[in-house]
Amino acid sequence: MKLIRNFCVIAHIDHGKSTLSDRLLETTHTVSERDMKAQALDSMDLERERGITIKSHAVQMYYPHENGNIYTFNLIDTPGHVDFSYEVSRSIAACEGALLLVDATQGIQAQTISNLYLAIEHDLEIIPILNKVDMDSAMVEEVTDQIVDLIGCDPDEIIHASGKTGQGVEDILRAIVERIPAPKGDEDAPFQALVFDSVFNSFRGVIAYMRIFNGEIKSGDKVRFMNTEMEYEANEIGVLQLSQVPKKSLKAGDVGYIITGIKESSEIKVGDTITHVDRPCASTIKGFEEVKPMVFAGIFPVDNEDYEDLRDSIEKLQLNDASLVFEPESSAALGFGFRCGFLGMLHLEIVQERLSREFDQDVITTVPNVSYKAFTKKGELIVVNTPSELPEATVLDYVEEPYIEAQIITKPEFIGGIMNLCLDKRGELKKQIYLTQERVELTFELPLAEIVFDFYDRLKSISRGYASFDYAPTKYRQSDLVKMDIRLNGDMVDALSALVHREKAEALGRKICKKLKELLPRQQFVIAIQAAIGAKIIARETISAMRKDVTAKCYGGDITRKRKLLEKQKKGKKRMRQIGNIEVPQKAFLDVLKLD
Repeated sequence: MKLIRNFCVIAHIDHGKSTLSDRLLETTHTVSERDMKAQALDSMDLERERGITIKSHAVQMYYPHENGNIYTFNLIDTPGHVDFSYEVSRSIAACEGALLLVDATQGIQAQTISNLYLAIEHDLEIIPILNKVDMDSAMVEEVTDQIVDLIGCDPDEIIHASGKTGQGVEDILRAIVERIPAPKGDEDAPFQALVFDSVFNSFRGVIAYMRIFNGEIKSGDKVRFMNTEMEYEANEIGVLQLSQVPKKSLKAGDVGYIITGIKESSEIKVGDTITHVDRPCASTIKGFEEVKPMVFAGIFPVDNEDYEDLRDSIEKLQLNDASLVFEPESSAALGFGFRCGFLGMLHLEIVQERLSREFDQDVITTVPNVSYKAFTKKGELIVVNTPSELPEATVLDYVEEPYIEAQIITKPEFIGGIMNLCLDKRGELKKQIYLTQERVELTFELPLAEIVFDFYDRLKSISRGYASFDYAPTKYRQSDLVKMDIRLNGDMVDALSALVHREKAEALGRKICKKLKELLPRQQFVIAIQAAIGAKIIARETISAMRKDVTAKCYGGDITRKRKLLEKQKKGKKRMRQIGNIEVPQKAFLDVLKLD
């Protein structure tokens, strides 16, 4: 165990985690030059296309130190985006140390700070690294001062590195051996391991990734998962290099995988503790939080017959992405589907994209919203996840909505624009701190519902990409919310209903009606598009009917002939309007979501 080091890499998005991990793999010869490619640990096409890490990845490396020992390094590469912070929390629970990466051209950003606090809470040893020092725009002195202020280390402890050129990689490997403590644990104690990730393999079933804290496991042992209380045989155990390498046994301090032949995704939980059946450990491993979804949206199959296939696909995806939560729901307009909880809008987009690519599922997504608390006049509490669950106005006393505390770090020249954006989103400025002359930290309290849609995109465009954003949920507050329905010829389209603040309802209703007028195809009859709060109509647009001149054949003669024909046509159109139903195309649902 003295020769093992478990560590993860934490940083803000785009600070060079994956590139630096590539250099570490190269320097330790874990990957041959022939197999080397950029973002070696990112296995999804989606990660390569967007240049972001979505999943954390574990890999084992071997490093010969100058003292003659060969050390085993277990590296867990983590995502940087705020929507995937759940992946980071799981990686941190399995490590003793963390490489804190800061981009020398951008300085410390919001996600760097929140990931750092996560690591400090778990008592990890932090190694600060200044990355991209070879670039012309690198502000080495300035960013060094920022790191010293943040973690209170000595300037000499900060390693200068470059993932691109490989500068400083040897120093990092030496620092991992010298600064990060070896894992603690008792090899003779009962077996105890933490499941920090899992993947689904269509041939082998569920493969669980585990970090062993105490004891030893051998291939063929009988094991129990403590949360689900299921018992299995360890068919295969091993370590994670770029591919899985089977081993006869694994001991305390090791990071590896276990295959037990589980086929059902519900039988395994990320964060569970594994132990032996005949000699169980006394307690489960703590330090693992439950996932808190921030955004909810309905996912429905385009064709109702694909409902079961969609369920299978979402279950398999959930194994790979433990932060996705879902439950069945039905809608009058869309039939049967699932109500899914996501960590943010990027997470929603990625899940939709993965369902389509990896499982070939075409889905309709409803308007994303957040979860509210409704209190009735009798004092009952109802958790409202969809607008249709909101109680009637006669029974409803008041509604509370979730608030968040948002940290925005930016340059001073963008403060005005950012303040306008946050105040427009019903935010309150809590504090404003100058970290340096060139960087200011703004703390706002905002309703979560207001940042769900386009907040991050608008923040980036206002600040020309220089603002970084991180948030944490705080509490629920009473708010004047109303349910806005969209009606087509008097029929409600429940997939387009939304809970909105009373002040903003009218403007949003107008926008949605206008957008639907552009998107819906014309029919033989008039279509009235209305936005309503209860019985009160707040906005309306009309799509006129396709016209046909029925009086073209009437030339000369009395006007009554023409009038008779027009009356007949009018009756026909009225009847058609009563029995005609309006199909809302899939594109319309998606485009309504992209309203400014």
